[in-house]
Amino acid sequence: MTAGPVGPPDGAPGPVEPVVGVLALQGDVREHVRALTAAGARPVLVRTAADLDGVDGLVVPGGESTAIGRLLGVSDLLEPLRARLAGGLPAYGSCAGMVLLADEVVDGLPGQPLLHGLDVTVRRNAFGRQVDSFETDLAVDGVEGEQVHAVFIRAPWVERVGPGVEVLAREGGHPVAVRQGRLLATSFHPELTGDARVHALFVGMVRRTLAATPTDPRTGIPAGDPPGGPDAGGAT
Repeated sequence: MTAGPVGPPDGAPGPVEPVVGVLALQGDVREHVRALTAAGARPVLVRTAADLDGVDGLVVPGGESTAIGRLLGVSDLLEPLRARLAGGLPAYGSCAGMVLLADEVVDGLPGQPLLHGLDVTVRRNAFGRQVDSFETDLAVDGVEGEQVHAVFIRAPWVERVGPGVEVLAREGGHPVAVRQGRLLATSFHPELTGDARVHALFVGMVRRTLAATPTDPRTGIPAGDPPGGPDAGGAT
């Protein structure tokens, strides 16, 4: 499967090019940038809280969840990101990103920082060590066409799923792709395969959020109002 342009999934709004941030502290950032571009988004790198101001959605990449969590604190990004996610910012996490978006983690480090949002319990490194990495093909709900080639590298799985969480794919009986509202997460790395369909699924979620949001999601200001709010347009 190549990384050529991918159209929106059925039911997704049209050709709006959302701005999707990629958390660029550690992990496979470039691969997500390529996949988002192929999926019709405009990717930007997020390294500071100010970088969040212009994004319509966020990707939390695969990498090392403990390292990313530590760097979120060092970069003063942890609380701003939590606030944006709690406010409805769409987000997609792959592998380590799934761990960071989970409300609860098993086998994590004591006090490991999490972004929260997904009502799931995730077991870190559940599929084993680096030498246990593997690839397989999975049927993923919401992704049309042939099965998704999934790359699992020291991957987590989901052990508990909350009542509002959809399971989109399983491997070995364990949920490995889940969605809850505006949040999406996979145990595997679609960004490493050249297949942008999972990213297209997420970009479709971002587009739907933009279409349904009465305020500008980048500023929180009602659409059409000047910066600073409805009364900030000067004296009348």
